[in-house]
Amino acid sequence: MTTNRITLNNGIEIPAIGLGVFQASPEDTTAAVEEALRVGYRHIDTAAAYGNEAQVGEAIRSSGLARDEVFVETKLWISDYGTDASLHGFEKSAAKLGVDRIDLLLLHQALPSAFNLTIDAYRALERLLADGKVRAIGVSNFTPENLEQLLAATTVVPAVNQIELHPYFQQKDVQALNAKHGILTQAWSPIGGITTYTPGQKSVLENETLQEIAREHGKSPAQVMLRWHVQEGRSAIPKSTKATRIAENFDVFDFELTADQLAAIDALDTGVRGGPQPGFITLEDHAFPIPEA
Repeated sequence: MTTNRITLNNGIEIPAIGLGVFQASPEDTTAAVEEALRVGYRHIDTAAAYGNEAQVGEAIRSSGLARDEVFVETKLWISDYGTDASLHGFEKSAAKLGVDRIDLLLLHQALPSAFNLTIDAYRALERLLADGKVRAIGVSNFTPENLEQLLAATTVVPAVNQIELHPYFQQKDVQALNAKHGILTQAWSPIGGITTYTPGQKSVLENETLQEIAREHGKSPAQVMLRWHVQEGRSAIPKSTKATRIAENFDVFDFELTADQLAAIDALDTGVRGGPQPGFITLEDHAFPIPEA
């Protein structure tokens, strides 16, 4: 049976399934994180741009769990790219989370039109890693071109590349390059929630193949997708604020998909991205100030 933990390229262990809090209001974030920790999650993913890091920290403290029992992951927003700005971005996030050390710190996006700032931001992450202020560093929404540029200019290979990844959009080229360099692929929108916003496309949750596999295992399509991720060696960050869904999304370690079922899910790739195009992210259109703690 697949383990519920993954070892990163620097030897740090990360829980395979984490709770995401994207677009969760501050009030909903606290309750969702508290419930997730209650049912067994030990990995929470947030970001400076989400505006709810403080509530994540509050929920972790109220859980009664020791700090080292919860893996905390967050991301720097592009407004805080550049060496000094990124170092200060870490301080803002750490203060809001109420922690001295962040387990995994990512760059939220590449800035193709100002990649020098992306490089400077990552070098700041390297310094934070060397100083012991973070346990692992990585990137998010990086294309193969972004990743190759970063690797050529920096020293520490990212531990993680968090990307949009679900049965309808699998980014196999990114996954292959990640694997080549020992970078863990981590899926956001892992159960295809973003596909509900794609015009003219049926939600992946309504896909007949996934529904049939779910019936065969007595599970939901969401559980089948999360199982697909962990069996193929990925980390997944499902997001929900509903207690029943939070519990359901964590209950994926008691069944095994067959090779044929994995192949059937692999075959569902449409190549259609639901989220923003990484190449279109610019300071002019997407930067906004991240408040102080």
